[in-house]
Amino acid sequence: MSEAASDPRTPNDGLRSQVRKVLREPLGVFGLALVALVVLGAVFAGVLSQYDPAGLNPRDRFLPPSTDHLLGTDQLGRDLFSRVLHGGRIALYVALVSTGISLAIGIVLGLIAGYGPRWLDNLMILLFDAIKSFPTVMLALALVTLTGPSLTAVMVVVILVNVPGYARIIRTQTIALKSSEFVTAAQSMGASTTRILRLHILPNVIGPLVILASMDIPVVIAIEAGMSFLGLGVRPPTPSWGSILNDGFANIRETPWIAVAGGLPIIITTLGFTFLGETLRDVFDPRLKGR
Repeated sequence: MSEAASDPRTPNDGLRSQVRKVLREPLGVFGLALVALVVLGAVFAGVLSQYDPAGLNPRDRFLPPSTDHLLGTDQLGRDLFSRVLHGGRIALYVALVSTGISLAIGIVLGLIAGYGPRWLDNLMILLFDAIKSFPTVMLALALVTLTGPSLTAVMVVVILVNVPGYARIIRTQTIALKSSEFVTAAQSMGASTTRILRLHILPNVIGPLVILASMDIPVVIAIEAGMSFLGLGVRPPTPSWGSILNDGFANIRETPWIAVAGGLPIIITTLGFTFLGETLRDVFDPRLKGR
């Protein structure tokens, strides 16, 4: 009997086992449910709400929550429930795309810094520290001054803020691995630098970084909401959780439901991704559990 026949496990068994471990954790299930709520609300925003998120109806301005308007209306008569759902699309799009780009750039730069010569490592560390030293708000103001408020400006700010952190983590782990026995063996067999980085180092450093990136998603959403709150993000009438919060702040004494409608989805998203990310971290690296 062959070894394959004697071992009925498949590559998917490991993934299913990890999923079952996540589902056995109450905090992970709760986080997964919150994430699913936000994602499904954004994907099916057009089905769940019958109102145009940008449609103006001055006669219905400042209506409190009711069966017709679940979260009420704002100062222009726009349905807040519809704006929150469609604002989720903007938030998730910015978070997923900018985090993915940041992750890809950070991995490449981190591998180069960690595996390259010492002078290149020092130069890139200096670059990472220089970018990281800029306050996020000041960086956003400088970029918006040059390009104007836009969704692209928000994503560029997020990428510039996140790349140095990801690159530093990859660099540190690459330095620790490049002197290991399996890398030395690959070098002695004539493997190219690209092959060593792609097949021997990258698979051993990518896992923790992906979990960290998932936990950074609510941070990115908060950055997008903050820039939109300050008028540096998406342009009106595009719905954004930050712009809804800004409208609610201006009328918080008379109509507090507007601020609640803008802040509640940010809280739900932050809790969901944080709980899910922490559970994934505990499952994939049990040494960190309880810390």
